Amino acid sequence: MTISEQASARKFPPFNLARLLRGTFAPPPGQKICVLIDLERPEDIQNFAFLNNPALPIQRNAFTHIYEGLRNGALDELGLKGGEIFAYQITGGSNLDLPDKAVAPDGKAVSLERDIYPDYDIILCVSTFSATAPLTAFAKKFGFRGATLHGLNDIILSTGLSVDYDEVSADAEKLRLGMTRADWAEIDFLHAGKTHTLHLDLGKQEAQKSHGLCRGEPDVANLPAGEIYFVPTGAEGEFPMKYEDGTIGLMRVAGGRIWKAELLSGNESTINAHNEKLASDPVTGELGELGFGTQVLPASGRDIQDEKIRGTIHVATGRSDHLGGPLTPDKFANHKNATHDDILFAPHKTPEILVTQARMFRNGETQVLVESFEPSDYMNGLLA
Repeated sequence: MTISEQASARKFPPFNLARLLRGTFAPPPGQKICVLIDLERPEDIQNFAFLNNPALPIQRNAFTHIYEGLRNGALDELGLKGGEIFAYQITGGSNLDLPDKAVAPDGKAVSLERDIYPDYDIILCVSTFSATAPLTAFAKKFGFRGATLHGLNDIILSTGLSVDYDEVSADAEKLRLGMTRADWAEIDFLHAGKTHTLHLDLGKQEAQKSHGLCRGEPDVANLPAGEIYFVPTGAEGEFPMKYEDGTIGLMRVAGGRIWKAELLSGNESTINAHNEKLASDPVTGELGELGFGTQVLPASGRDIQDEKIRGTIHVATGRSDHLGGPLTPDKFANHKNATHDDILFAPHKTPEILVTQARMFRNGETQVLVESFEPSDYMNGLLA
């Protein structure tokens, strides 16, 4: 069966917040937990006025399934304290630094750095844009643990957050061991009858895993989890990319960065805007991640889950410090450009762009990892 068929046939238990928190954090009794959400107007958290806005399904899910889930049983079941919720102003970009000001439901303004980060042991961030990079930095500074659940929707709740993360972690480790210390990876993309190849140097680095467990040192888990990833040491070649408006451009890569985009289909203005950004702030084109999904999950329409599906591949541009890479926000010419943006290749997300093959060179041999969005025999064999 294909991964999609396996996901359709798979039975998931109902979402249970206490089970998720126990699995991810194994929190000792007495630890203090809170929830963060993002809003255009953080003041709209006062008396939960934002719930009257039907255009905020992510924040509504945060209130219903996380905030109320804590207060209606999970806190008592796990012996945790707190359960408060706060809103900060939406950042407008993936992994941009968070503003310091937040607002409580009683309308009181608080400082994240003075009042929240030092005062809580576990912080759950349910937001529109990913906050993994900035929260990871703050977790290491202030000593808390956390999880980012951006884009939370009903499919994610009923599938990606309802799995056994001990099993996810075990599978991720098997795949990591079979991929670690690779010399390089190459991806062949087919678009409009033409093949384009991206070569990524990996420098024999230890592969890393996003596996959903955050039980030790201060850190932040990305949930749903389930991927093996590298921070490339260099990159050359080209690959097609689909923009949010449907435009498809060809990314020219040299020296580890996208240096130019060329129009393949769609709006030329989209390509021009991207090239202007690359020219004015070149590090925005740096390829800071190569990731492979490890789980059998249905597509949710949100990259946070869909990049974790086995057979999908993603590369990312921009900030990489939260992954152990060298690109920090201060190296961008414009602070608003200091994002970490995943570029996901998956059959439902990029039907116009087929990943015909992804392979790695490791231990003197070339191993195929993915073909036509399906895991290879080698990858599946690692899990046997």
